[in-house]
Amino acid sequence: MALPALRYTKLALLVFGGGLLLGLVVVSVGVPRLARLASIAMTLGIAALPLALVADWRRGSAPRPAAKPAARGRRKKPAGRPKPAAKPRRKQRR
Repeated sequence: MALPALRYTKLALLVFGGGLLLGLVVVSVGVPRLARLASIAMTLGIAALPLALVADWRRGSAPRPAAKPAARGRRKKPAGRPKPAAKPRRKQRR
C-alpha cells in the first residue's frame, strides 16, 4: 500500500466516498429512500476525518528504538607487530 501509516484516515475517507457514490445513485436513479443513508455516510466520513488524522498522528509518533550512533572519524588500526620491510629483489642471472 502507498501509505500504510494512515490506516484510520483511509477508512474515514472510504466511508465518505461510499456515501458520495450512494448520493450519486440516489440523484441519478431517483431512489429517495437511500438519500438519508447517503447523507449519514457522508456526514460520518467528514466528521471522523479529523479524529482519524489525530489517531494516525499519535500512532505514527510512537517512540522507536534508538539507532546506534554513527562512528566518527577514522578507525584506528589494531595494535600489533609492524610488518618487516620487504627484501630487495635480486637481479636474475642469464
